[in-house]
Amino acid sequence: MSKSKLLVLLCALAPAFAMAQDTQTDNHTIGITIPSVALVDIEPSASKNITMNFTAPTEAGLPIEAPTPNNTLWLNYSSIKDASNPTRTISVKLNALVTGVDIKVTAAAAAGSGDGTLGTPSASLVLTATDQPIITGIGSAYTGNGANNGHNLTYELEVGSATASYADLEASTTSATVVYTISDN
Repeated sequence: MSKSKLLVLLCALAPAFAMAQDTQTDNHTIGITIPSVALVDIEPSASKNITMNFTAPTEAGLPIEAPTPNNTLWLNYSSIKDASNPTRTISVKLNALVTGVDIKVTAAAAAGSGDGTLGTPSASLVLTATDQPIITGIGSAYTGNGANNGHNLTYELEVGSATASYADLEASTTSATVVYTISDN
């Protein structure tokens, strides 16, 4: 067979070979990546530094008055768990203790526009320099962003308790940093 006849034959058969690959069904793959996410935020960010001042008594023989509890801050988080870590916890601690004063924090149940397996808040905590769980059982979830989303935080100051003695108070102006950390269980 000559080269030209062979070329004509191959050109005539090429559409048949191409059509022979088609069937009634076909498929392809879609690659999907879902990243592990563990983010925490205190909102509103513009006013997340709060001031709580004790009030001096106006009558001799009376104690100082604790400030009104502050509930202006919200704890927001986003979490996508992985198979080896089915839940996460948010813990809280102070960078420094204030002598004679207990700083308490309470996280309310999640509220707002979030979705997923939102965590469960613990009871009121007296903050220490050691991490303590404040939200547990967080799965794949998000709380919504900003104030009025997530867990509302209420801070209270107390003296004269089992851990904060009135006798230890000293006149001062001080700051303590509250640190929230989200981690795998």
